[in-house]
Amino acid sequence: MIVRIWKGTTIPENSTKYEKLLEEVVFPGIQQKDISGYRGIQLLKNPKENAIEYVTIMAFEDWDAVKEFMGEDYEKSYVIDEAKMLLQTFDSRAVHYELLHNSIFLQ
Repeated sequence: MIVRIWKGTTIPENSTKYEKLLEEVVFPGIQQKDISGYRGIQLLKNPKENAIEYVTIMAFEDWDAVKEFMGEDYEKSYVIDEAKMLLQTFDSRAVHYELLHNSIFLQ
């Protein structure tokens, strides 16, 4: 399994709009791509003093599935224009890891 990790931040005033955009547009849009080997996405939130940090963790069966999602430049971040307008900062590249041990995703 390949895990794709990406981070971005919003100002607190944009956090509710950003979360709604993810839940109603971005995540369903990824699901609709019907990528073979896509296993889902998790969203993490970390409120800081002047920003809200978000981390997405996507799971793919193998490298071919990651490339089906993003193409040959698979490290490029996936951020739609509406999200860019709400984000204060975001990773331009995602980081990928091979999952060696998994107990959390099985529950």
